[in-house]
Amino acid sequence: MSYTESEVLETIRMVETEHLDIRTVTLGVHLDDCRADTLSATKTRVRDKLLRHASRLVPVVHGIEREIGIPIVNKRIAVTPIAHALPGFDKDGYVEIAVELDEVAEELGIDFLGGYSALVHKGMTPSAQALIDSLPDALSQTNRVCASVAVASTKAGINMDAVYRMGCTIKHVAERTADRSGIGAAKLVVFCNPVDDNPFMAGAFHGFGEPDAVINVGVSGPGVVLSALERLEKRADFGMIAETIKRTAFKITRVGELVGRKTAAALGVPFGIVDLSLAPTNAMGDSVAQILEAMGLERCGAHGTTAALALLNDAVKKGGAMATSYPGGLSGAFIPVSEDNGMIAAVEAGALSLAKLEAMTCVCSVGLDMIAVPGETTAETLAGLIADEMAIGMMNKKTTAVRVIPVPGAVAGQMAEFGGLLGRAPVMEINRFSSAEFARRGGRIPAPIQSLMN
Repeated sequence: MSYTESEVLETIRMVETEHLDIRTVTLGVHLDDCRADTLSATKTRVRDKLLRHASRLVPVVHGIEREIGIPIVNKRIAVTPIAHALPGFDKDGYVEIAVELDEVAEELGIDFLGGYSALVHKGMTPSAQALIDSLPDALSQTNRVCASVAVASTKAGINMDAVYRMGCTIKHVAERTADRSGIGAAKLVVFCNPVDDNPFMAGAFHGFGEPDAVINVGVSGPGVVLSALERLEKRADFGMIAETIKRTAFKITRVGELVGRKTAAALGVPFGIVDLSLAPTNAMGDSVAQILEAMGLERCGAHGTTAALALLNDAVKKGGAMATSYPGGLSGAFIPVSEDNGMIAAVEAGALSLAKLEAMTCVCSVGLDMIAVPGETTAETLAGLIADEMAIGMMNKKTTAVRVIPVPGAVAGQMAEFGGLLGRAPVMEINRFSSAEFARRGGRIPAPIQSLMN
């Protein structure tokens, strides 16, 4: 892979003035050979394997960062879904495993470790039930462990028993971390159609079809795209806007490909994928919402926002796919409210509602992400919110997710502070009418017919 002088100079400008960075280098590691006869022996095997594969991850990434001069913000690990890789423990056993994973992550200097997960879209094993029951304790007793639960897929339908259970679990997790604005719920994602190679937290896990260990990279770049659009003439049409985003995504992805291949080679593991997602931060100008506004919307949330997001998502994928042979993960645009200053401003101005965010998830990368709601929101209402989002993913054959935080003691209009990359979020109004009877009905919503689509 070679670079021209102009490409190097352009990349320097992107780093210095447009917030270009590599958002995450994530090492995926299989743990399905770590189950032993006892809990103690299992924890030892898990620790030994993670130390064996990941002990050099942070030093290697820091070295590449210094070599090429591009910030690499997060170094993370994703492991095989714990409920399935390490089956047969009770709730307390899984909490002990979570604490062990947290200690290893801290020892390695890892920001987050994902994969404290269960896949229950068609039904629950006793191990998956125990892991879900353990989530309030596991997420309140650890700092770096992230969890996810898949409750729906296009082929299986929606497991409504699991959806209701997750509504209750999210409430309990938030209450157990009430002294930190319910931050435990910010480390918990509910999925439809999750992918095996997603490098972004909190939903990363190492899928069953992956190599024993692999490097996946997530790029960033909202600031770079915003800057490119701001340099366009005011009367540029949507064809020109799409072309500009494609060209910019191509350049961003080239950087991600370089970092991924260098890291994988240094660690002696395969290179997996580049996730083409645009992931915003709270830095000024590093906002997906501001990109949409640069297309001509007075404020993100105005009519036209969903169309603008669809254009952005598609152009990013088209440009990125030209730059790497291995695009993967979630690939598109994230719209986490708490991590995007433009989204926060739009909510505070009354331009962006929860209903509009739900509509935007039909075309975005993930779903309802990092949304704070009043602490008094019931488990049944959360289950209804989750079910709606799962239905969007199921019917549209795409990944969707819910990461919602019922902030204990907070009411709509207040601001919840999570700190660090998780940022701060305005507590949003949620529909006040009850979903209780619907959420408690149970069973499984059947998978959709694959023909007769319209």
